[in-house]
Amino acid sequence: MGIRLGCIADDFTGATDLANNLVRAGMRVVQLIDVPPAGAGRAVDADAVVIALKSRTVPAADAVDASLRALAWLRSAGAEQVYFKYCSTFDSTPAGNIGPVTEALMDALGTDFTVATPAFPDNRRTVFKGHLFVGDVLLGDSGMRHHPLTPMTDSNLVSVLGAQTRRAVGLIDHTVVAGGAGAIRARIDALREDGFGIAVADAVSNDDLLRLGAAVRGLPLVTAGSGLAIGLPANWGFEPSPAAAQLPPSGGHRAIVSGSVSVATNGQVLRYLRGGRPAFSVDPLRVAAGEDVVGQALAFAESQLDDGPVLVYSTEPADAVRSVQGRLGAAEAGELVERTLARVAQGLVERGVRRLVVAGGETSGAVVRALGVTGLRIGPQIDPGVPWCATTLPDGDTLHITLKSGNFGGPDFFTYAFALLDEEAA
Repeated sequence: MGIRLGCIADDFTGATDLANNLVRAGMRVVQLIDVPPAGAGRAVDADAVVIALKSRTVPAADAVDASLRALAWLRSAGAEQVYFKYCSTFDSTPAGNIGPVTEALMDALGTDFTVATPAFPDNRRTVFKGHLFVGDVLLGDSGMRHHPLTPMTDSNLVSVLGAQTRRAVGLIDHTVVAGGAGAIRARIDALREDGFGIAVADAVSNDDLLRLGAAVRGLPLVTAGSGLAIGLPANWGFEPSPAAAQLPPSGGHRAIVSGSVSVATNGQVLRYLRGGRPAFSVDPLRVAAGEDVVGQALAFAESQLDDGPVLVYSTEPADAVRSVQGRLGAAEAGELVERTLARVAQGLVERGVRRLVVAGGETSGAVVRALGVTGLRIGPQIDPGVPWCATTLPDGDTLHITLKSGNFGGPDFFTYAFALLDEEAA
């Protein structure tokens, strides 16, 4: 049995988010970091493969190139359907990258139609009348309006995606979705006849996603957040299986590396600090001034690891982030933090950390690359969209790692993430 579903994720936390939902629905999933060498797909024993890229905020042409290389690899491995995964808050700019990547994949696959829905109700991301809600507020009124790289001020996904594409963008609204797979397919046929190439699909519940999943069976390409993944495995006869999420036993020191500036992660860091737990703040301005902040962070952590977990963070409210960006530049400040935290993560692992939480998509990408991680085994879910994963280090030890999207997780995530591992080991 070959690969049924081939997935291309535009960041590393999003990849584990997607893989988590597929595993929970019964698929055996391998997550790969970047595009493997040509021909390596023949050795993959999995029902689904998720290729994690770092393409969300790179120039659109670079995102298209990376995504097409991933597509070529997945097709050579026999993938029957392709899933382009983006963030549940539709992170993008007027130039892309969601629209350009979607159209490039459509062209390469020779398909004239696909769907788009970032809905993930388990994480309070819903789409109604084409508008994306984060919890009870529209996307444009949420904390995403202050995102340093992809500020989202328009909640109308038909409008947002239409500005990024050559193809006309239509809508499959909630009344159609409620009618089931047959009604959705009929709407798709009607949109195609009217010249639409992409349709934003409403979804306010998991039942909506299950209906959408059944309706898009046979489409060469689907595009979505991770939510739609719950509705696809059944198309191949898969059913939920707890055994799919088992990981090797965990041990070693515990640490958290946080570079996200999201509202959710800011709250998680604040809750952790209020608990009086050991933490070290990375100041980008001190790094830019040439101070050995990495060495200072590791010295602090080493003195605390026996009593850990230890938090190393560069997470600040929106006004503080804007102040730093004003002095260093937005892209420069972001890359500086990513490089610094990646080096800290390397040092933590060298000092015996074997259970590591990483918060933030860009930070996660930098960390796994710095650690030389090429693949991950997906384990139990901590919170919706966030699983523990395992990888083998060069010395043969197992590293348990979770790559948390900045917007995901409850206020005490940093605490109960480790508690879950302890429960699994008991």
